[in-house]
Amino acid sequence: MRILLKLELDCDPDDAWRAIRSPEIFQEVLYPLSQFRSLEVGGFTERWEPGEHPVKVLMMGRFLVGQQVIRVSFDEDGTRIMRDTGRGLSGPLAVISQWDHSMAISASPDGKTLYRDQLTFSAGVLSPLLWPLYWAFWQWRASALKRLAPSWSRGSTQRTSVKF
Repeated sequence: MRILLKLELDCDPDDAWRAIRSPEIFQEVLYPLSQFRSLEVGGFTERWEPGEHPVKVLMMGRFLVGQQVIRVSFDEDGTRIMRDTGRGLSGPLAVISQWDHSMAISASPDGKTLYRDQLTFSAGVLSPLLWPLYWAFWQWRASALKRLAPSWSRGSTQRTSVKF
């Protein structure tokens, strides 16, 4: 199954690129629907690095959904792309047999950011049942990205601090 987003974000592409590479921004975008807790020694780093990052996933900050691995890679030749090809390890997340999430950042003609987001996933026969849930979640993410993007500029004082 596939979900696509194409948004213009009100920020510079360099600021958007820094933002999507930030575990802190990742948390802000998903809050309060879901929270991720790093299972790595020392917790989340300042920015995502290539490799596998195990996490615990909570819904609404209270209900454990399971554990998963976020497997991050980057392509910075031309359009900058961050990709997660991780997998669920436990709980309902483990029913997902294929996960490919890519976020692409490029400049729009007016100097803002063209953000393209694609999720391809499979959960076998459960895929059609999960698609509406992921679609709704992706719409939430789109709204949060558009709302938060102006605060991503360097030196901005508009940032909100969400406690996780």
